[in-house]
Parts: sequence; C-alpha cells; structure tokens
Amino acid sequence: MRVVLAEDLFLLRDGLIRLLEAFDFEVVAAVDNAPELTRAFEELEMEVAIVDVRLPPSHTDEGLQCALAARRKRPGLPVLVLSQHVEQLYAHELLADGSGGVGYLLKDRVFDAGQFVEAVRRVAAGGTAMDPHVISQLLNRHSAADRPVNRLTPREREVLELMAQGRSNAAIAARMVVTERAVAKHTANIFTKLGLTPSDDDNRRVLAVLAHLDRN
Repeated sequence: MRVVLAEDLFLLRDGLIRLLEAFDFEVVAAVDNAPELTRAFEELEMEVAIVDVRLPPSHTDEGLQCALAARRKRPGLPVLVLSQHVEQLYAHELLADGSGGVGYLLKDRVFDAGQFVEAVRRVAAGGTAMDPHVISQLLNRHSAADRPVNRLTPREREVLELMAQGRSNAAIAARMVVTERAVAKHTANIFTKLGLTPSDDDNRRVLAVLAHLDRN
C-alpha cells in the first residue's frame, strides 16, 4: 500500500517510516513541509496520506490545507490527520465534504503500533479513524438544551462515540457486551433523534453523524 507521509519532526517522521515499512506499506514520499507535500500530491499515486496539521513554513494549518486541496482534486482521497491537539475547526474541515477515508488522531494518544497501523488501513479502505477525544469535543460543543445531540440517552451517546470511531455494529456490541440487535436499536434511535437518514454503510453513517454534529 502506497503512503505519502508529512511530518516535520525528524525523529517522529523517521519512526513512522520504519513502522509503516515493517507492516509492508510503501512510503512513496516522506516530507517535512507544505510545498513538498503539495508536490507529492500532484506527482505521486497513493492509497493514503498521513499528514501533520501544522507544517512549515508557517506551522499553522498548512498540512491540513494541502490535504484538503488534494481531496478536492481527488475526491475521496484517504487522509489520516495527526495533531497535537483537538482542534474542532480542523475536524470540521476534514469532514465537511462527507466523502470517505478520513481520520483524526492525537499524536500522544497513539499507544501502540498495531493501533496506528489499523487506523491507517481503515482510512485507506475508505473508513474512519477518529480519536475518542475528538469525538468528545464535538459532542461537548452542544450545550444548549434544544440541541438534537442532547436528546440522546447516556447509552446512545456511548454508542455514538464508538460509531464515530469507525466501529461496526458487531464491534460496538462486543465492546459494550450487548447484542447486535441492541446496538441496531440504539443506532436507529440516534439517527431518528439527530434527524438523519439511517444507512447500512458503516463509513457513510459515521461521516453523516460527525458532519451533523460539527454543523450544529
């Protein structure tokens, strides 16, 4: 699987290259600044891009902006964003177009190689990989009593957080130690309360929920 990697910290970039190659990924470009990332997007073929939000020269949001520009030219291009912080604007920008293959991970919460590699593969396959802290931040934005998300029960919020991480009904059921039928009932209630059309496509329903949460 061909990967483009953008990370300005040498030690982290080198470590990610070694990790990805150990799991049979082909790192076709590993860059440390936004202009080189833009060039890589224009010239190379890839299955997934792993991008730090903040890249030189400005160290603001240039990494993400490069990725968003690339997704406009290549709709659905899988992008996994790495960040030091939960920044809701960036999550919103990433989810706004509703197309598949997106992830947002916090660097200091990637606890092991297997977890990270699983996230990369999930995003490359068109799925989602959202850090639970990012999901919590999006949920916590909705403090007004009339917000649709506040109509959810605590159990439904738990299901929503797991669903937004890209988990299927079967995976949610295993995590919560309940039946898939119970999870299906919770997800149906969630979609009804949020005013969304139910979907059997795991990734589409995740993107719909996240985009809805970040709009309101």
